[in-house]
Amino acid sequence: MMQLRAWQSECIAQALKSFERQSHFLCHATPAAGKTVMVASVAKALFERGNIDFVVCFSPSRAVAQSVATTFSQILGRSFDGQIGAAGGSYTYQSMSTLPSELWRVLSDHRVLVVLDEVHHCSGSSWDEFSMGNSWGRIILDRIQGKASFTIALSGTPWRTDDNPIVLARYSQPDGELHCDYEYGLQRAVLDGVCRAPNIVLTDNREIHLKSSELGLKTYSSIRDTIKQGHISYPDFLYRNEVIDHTLSEASKRLSKIRRRVPTAAGLVVAATVVHAEQIATRFSALGEKPVVVTSRTPEAHEVINNFRTSSDRWIISVGMISEGTDIPRLQVCCHLSRIRTELHFRQVLGRILRCQAGEPSDIGGWLYVLAEPSLTEFARRIGEDLPEQNVVSFSPRASRQNADGTMERAVVPEDSDASEWDFSVNGTDTRTARPDQTWQKETTELSMSNHYWKEVLSLFGDRML
Repeated sequence: MMQLRAWQSECIAQALKSFERQSHFLCHATPAAGKTVMVASVAKALFERGNIDFVVCFSPSRAVAQSVATTFSQILGRSFDGQIGAAGGSYTYQSMSTLPSELWRVLSDHRVLVVLDEVHHCSGSSWDEFSMGNSWGRIILDRIQGKASFTIALSGTPWRTDDNPIVLARYSQPDGELHCDYEYGLQRAVLDGVCRAPNIVLTDNREIHLKSSELGLKTYSSIRDTIKQGHISYPDFLYRNEVIDHTLSEASKRLSKIRRRVPTAAGLVVAATVVHAEQIATRFSALGEKPVVVTSRTPEAHEVINNFRTSSDRWIISVGMISEGTDIPRLQVCCHLSRIRTELHFRQVLGRILRCQAGEPSDIGGWLYVLAEPSLTEFARRIGEDLPEQNVVSFSPRASRQNADGTMERAVVPEDSDASEWDFSVNGTDTRTARPDQTWQKETTELSMSNHYWKEVLSLFGDRML
């Protein structure tokens, strides 16, 4: 029998008690805490009590849906493939609109528990006689609400970037605060040893030179200041080979250090686009790495992810394929090079490297490398506030700004002290794909890098891909 964590046992008991007086239960548990095992155990208890006949689960991706089905089958001791004799089935939100009518009739004709994984993807509320929300949320309101015997909603990040209400959720009036029936935050998860302690390394640049015929030579003291002037955008940094090389080099050294103690440890790079992923793979090759690349264009992408889960490969580069709910516990280092800058996405990416493996050293933690873009810096700061007893955020020594006394700004997590000084020059061409109405110019880059700072000259051009 699977040994439950303390929080899982608490939540199960709370859910079963709650179902005595209401049909819906919302659990907010930090990413990587083990929500699927918890909710499968709730389903098992409801079966044993004779309260339900079937379980239907919905998740945001096929990989997660498959993982949910496996976990439910193991815990329930029955098949979970939606076929005759099965305890239930696991489906994606995307498939809701094409599911056969027979499945929806099951909710009306039988006692069914519906599980809504990462429910923040589904918005909706019923006001008077009108329904509002996205397509997934409206289907839940129309076909699940009032028909399922019980519903359990799960989320590691229970909010939406568009501020629309999460479907079936309860909000207080008039402040609109979300009510969760059970909460298990990151601080408690780290203290319990359920999740790794996060270490977020923000890479900044205190001397950035932008050069163009129109502007001449401009110098800025940080990524924030550069972006603020409007002459260059955050994606422009992401596609720079110099930026990629620096980030990959630091992360690769960190992974090598971890693998001396945890030989199976691996790293994840979250890329912006398929072309960007290919660019990163090329830069990785120059470091002697042989990364696995998985994108929407990868044949049998889910099989590639499954193989990586148990392989000895060091790195995997992904564009939207390894996201919330994807369980690869050996991931311990991540480079956030995505164009998406929302707190929801940031926390979900961080969650990919916080899932503990049995027997691993507790002092290593998970390491996230990210550029010091204003929004991402703020999200990192909030993570630090969630863990007041932990030193979460640091600035990369090669990129940190110095205070007046010569000390590094917020360098609270020590980096490796054996970094070598090196200088070089690069001539490169932007690798992005231009729109038909754009003309890309070849750019010349002058880059010098040391232990204390790095300097780049970026050629500006008229129209940029934003």
